[in-house]
Amino acid sequence: MSTRLSRRGFLTQSLAVTATAPAIMSVEEHRLLARGAAPATTAPGSGPLTKRWTGRVGSVSISRLICGGNLISGYAHSRDLIYVSPLLKHYHTEAKVMETWALCEAHGVNTMIAYAGDRHAVSLYRKYRKRGGRIQYLAQINPDPRNLRAAVTEALEADAVGAFLVGNAGDAWARAKAVGRIAEIVGLIKDAELIAGVAGHELRTPRVCEAGGVDPDFYVKTLHDRNYWSTQRPDQDQEVIDNYAIDNYWCREPDKVIGFMSGVAKPWIAYKVLAAGAIHPKDGFKYAFQNGADFACVGMFDFQIAENVRVANAVLADINTRTRAWRA
Repeated sequence: MSTRLSRRGFLTQSLAVTATAPAIMSVEEHRLLARGAAPATTAPGSGPLTKRWTGRVGSVSISRLICGGNLISGYAHSRDLIYVSPLLKHYHTEAKVMETWALCEAHGVNTMIAYAGDRHAVSLYRKYRKRGGRIQYLAQINPDPRNLRAAVTEALEADAVGAFLVGNAGDAWARAKAVGRIAEIVGLIKDAELIAGVAGHELRTPRVCEAGGVDPDFYVKTLHDRNYWSTQRPDQDQEVIDNYAIDNYWCREPDKVIGFMSGVAKPWIAYKVLAAGAIHPKDGFKYAFQNGADFACVGMFDFQIAENVRVANAVLADINTRTRAWRA
């Protein structure tokens, strides 16, 4: 007799496990309550992301809230806490990753992002799909300039619906004025019949692409305000953001980003919208969507998904004016 679960059974089992988890409130949740915000909950009672909160990039329909992959892969932006990445890797067992994606689907989040070079994450995604999971995969790729095609092949083999140049590479290539190389990787992604994007932490990256005639299907650009304490450092105004040496801010010039992107016709996935956990979702989501982002990529633990979806539904429903028309 086959022990393989149907998709319905898989989702039902995952939700049942989550619903029976002990309701222990963390110190962080107590602080959120003190600030007037509800703590995160694993209960699915908030309802799924409203279906109207989707956008289309090429032929792909994407939920406005996207599940980021850094937490699952153990890539932690943890300021000066050196234990966080190992903690993430221990927490995100195979079962927990499967549960996280199942919860995303159950709550209307239909797309996740992960690094195509992370073989563990990719293998888990393949298993998830074989078990009946349907969440879409947008692949971050970090191509070797000597063999651009190989990274696109990785994304294809992982059953991704799209791929984009990872932000650190996008920034580095833009600084090097390697516009032709950026255009080439975008073209290779499109040749593979995937939607193609370029990511960057620096405003220079989309500027170089727009000025150089690069034609991605979408951009992935950081956006958050700077109203959190760990931005207040003497080195905060250095020109080049180094995610590894200075791990406390990711959008150095948010006002300039908002102004520039208002004139860009391509769909925009905003990321780092919560400044790696320093900004509450109700503030970060509002800032991103009100200021022009078409989608928000957010790293989410399983126990945060229902609450983040509730907040996203409320924020999106309450936005009457934007600095930029919806582009997706």
